[in-house]
Amino acid sequence: MAEMSVLKELKEIFQASGSLLNRDIIPVQRQNQGDRSAHAIGVLIENHAVVALSVRYSALTVLPSSIDQLTSLREVDLTGNLLTVLPDSLGNLPSLQKLYLDGNQLTMLPETLFSLTSLETLHVYGNHLAALPESLGQLTNLKDLSLGHNRFTTLPEALWQLANIQVLNLAENQLVSLPETIGNLSDLRTLDLGHNALVSLPESLGKLTNLTFFLYLSDNRLTSLPAALFENLRKLQYLTITDNDLTALPESVGKLTNLIELRLYNNQLATLPESLGDLTKLKELHLMNNQLASLPEAIGKLGQLKELRLSNNRLTSLPASLGNLRCLTILDLRNNRLTMLPASLRHLNNLTSLDLRANRFISLSPSIGELTKLEKLDVRWNDISPSPGVLQSLEQRGCVVYR
Repeated sequence: MAEMSVLKELKEIFQASGSLLNRDIIPVQRQNQGDRSAHAIGVLIENHAVVALSVRYSALTVLPSSIDQLTSLREVDLTGNLLTVLPDSLGNLPSLQKLYLDGNQLTMLPETLFSLTSLETLHVYGNHLAALPESLGQLTNLKDLSLGHNRFTTLPEALWQLANIQVLNLAENQLVSLPETIGNLSDLRTLDLGHNALVSLPESLGKLTNLTFFLYLSDNRLTSLPAALFENLRKLQYLTITDNDLTALPESVGKLTNLIELRLYNNQLATLPESLGDLTKLKELHLMNNQLASLPEAIGKLGQLKELRLSNNRLTSLPASLGNLRCLTILDLRNNRLTMLPASLRHLNNLTSLDLRANRFISLSPSIGELTKLEKLDVRWNDISPSPGVLQSLEQRGCVVYR
């Protein structure tokens, strides 16, 4: 009866806001279908008790304090509403494991929230939070914490003691530094630090040896990386350090032997280390908008590479080893200073797209005609003779040529 009373109160709130019509009822799901509810508004019932509540994008402005009458709640999803405060009674839900508060207007969280010791997932992305209490450290079972797109300039020291966290999103805040104690988060699989104001990184990031999926460092103010940063991150698969002011990479980047994607565009990189060639599982390498005048010969060791994007650099030549990239499908060389291509490019027999726009070519090597899978060739904004035979033969074969 207590739960029915709460649901009736919620129904009246939804009807008043127009989220439910007067004759509608709150949708009920009687078995867990996996992930979060497909309904904007709905409840999941198990054994005659409400175990999950979803109120997504429903213009909700207030959560009734009677929420704690739903004593079996394991999951609450309040994403995309207009909440400015939460009731203290939210902390009286001892079974709560997942709490989604993304996209509201919260400026603070109730202190009672940090007594929810069963909580494993806490998302408050896209609110107006500027501070968290040290009592955050009581959430010792937390595995997934999203604090992104708020107003944090600092974070409580207790955060770095939450050793069970596997996914941590701190993106889109105003952080200028991180403590060395971030290295305590030894179970991290994914870390997002993008879109802050970081000018340096702590050496202890290199202790996060379980980082497996993503490390995002984009859109900060980094001019260099710690020499030993990547020394032990052998499991990492995706690394993004775009939109910074990096001028060089440490040799330790070659230790990232499980890396699949590396994104470094919009920096000031003038050279690349030979150790880059040790990333033999790499499939995508994005280096656009840097100041590269050359590439290391070792780039030819990236035998699984499928995409190589080098537009808007200062390349005057390419290493012959580039022809060893037999899996390459996309090669983007737009807006460099190239006058010729190495003959070895004829061996790129999986290449489908070649962009040579805005270079300094006056002729094209006949070897381009041997690229049997080429579907698109762009040679605009070069000074190439009007009708070279190689272009005509490509067009006759069905390749689209832009010139």
